[in-house]
Amino acid sequence: MLASDLLGLGGLFSAAFLAATLVPAQSEALLAAMVVGAVASVPVLLAVAAVGNILGSCVNWWIGVQVDRFRGRRWFPVSDKALAQARETYSRWGWPSLLLSWMPVIGDPLTLAAGILKEPLWRFLIVVGIAKVGRYIAVIALAEQFIS
Repeated sequence: MLASDLLGLGGLFSAAFLAATLVPAQSEALLAAMVVGAVASVPVLLAVAAVGNILGSCVNWWIGVQVDRFRGRRWFPVSDKALAQARETYSRWGWPSLLLSWMPVIGDPLTLAAGILKEPLWRFLIVVGIAKVGRYIAVIALAEQFIS
């Protein structure tokens, strides 16, 4: 594997990681482009994107666990209103709501709320993993349709 390929995979990991945090970013277009460009095998691209995205969600979960410690700090990216809404939604639907963690806008606050409400990390990882891998499989399938 060339150094440029490793840099590309690092970029994909970084984009996927950031996309799962409260930082506005997206990784689907990059993943699709890398599939179409055959930068690496599809399983490698899927693994890199999924691991980055799941780890990014774990950052949200950890911030949620620590929310009382961090709330009110200038850099804390969530308003009290958004926090209350995420907490209410997560309280109503519980861990199955994490299956929506792949969705733009609502997914990141859900993973934060899971931490706030002390969702066990093992269950968080399983459910978020299913959601994130499923989304990236769909992106890859669409990209492969473009190729054929």
